[in-house]
This record gives sequence, structure tokens and C-alpha cells, in this order.
Amino acid sequence: MSRGLNKVMIIGHLGRGPEMRYTPSGRPVTTFSVATGRSWHSADGERHEETEWFHVVAWGSLAEICNQHLHKGQQVYIEGRLHTRKWDDADGHRHFATELVAREMIMLESARDNIESTFNNVSEEEESYPF
Repeated sequence: MSRGLNKVMIIGHLGRGPEMRYTPSGRPVTTFSVATGRSWHSADGERHEETEWFHVVAWGSLAEICNQHLHKGQQVYIEGRLHTRKWDDADGHRHFATELVAREMIMLESARDNIESTFNNVSEEEESYPF
């Protein structure tokens, strides 16, 4: 079988503070949103801006670190992989959500001292979760 690659790296600002929950097995999971922006000039010289939102999911000890240290508006670097969940609602409609499952997080702005902090190679676990 051929190998594939699913790696995503973003730098952006938290759109909301992190929310931590626990799975039925007791594993911590933290979710938050990150906005990235880009700008460009069209052929006629007009400036355009675009914001892309990422739903980020962190597991285990990285989930706990994100919950303790991140806040709305803070700039972060997130590295991980894309994962698309699918589910059917009570009416039988199928829904999809694409998320960035974080493997690494670097705080580019610290809430207290503006010192760069790095949290590397925290193991992630693929689990199903109810949100």
C-alpha cells in the first residue's frame, strides 16, 4: 500500500477560549477555534482579505495544557492532521465536520509574559466523542 501524508500547520488567533471535556473513559479533550487570515491584491490593484476558521481538537495532556494556557485572541501555532467526522442527526440528516487534530501547539503570545512556549510531541489518541 502506498503511503499518504496528512499534515496541517497553521498560525492564527483563538476565536474563543478553549473548552475541555472528558470522554466516558476519562480522557481529556479540548476544543477551540483558530482564525487565520490572508490578503492579496487583485489584477486591478484592489486589496482583498479572507479569514479561514479551523476547529481544533486536542487530546490527553495537550488538551490539559491548551485548556490551562490558551485564551481568546491569543496567537498560536498548531500542527496536526485533518480529520472529518460524520454523523446522522435525529431526523436522519447526515452531517460532516472537518477538524484539525492537534499534535503540537506553540504559544506565540503568552498571556502573562509574552515569552514563546513550546509543547512538543504530545501523543494523541483517536476516539469518538459526543460533540
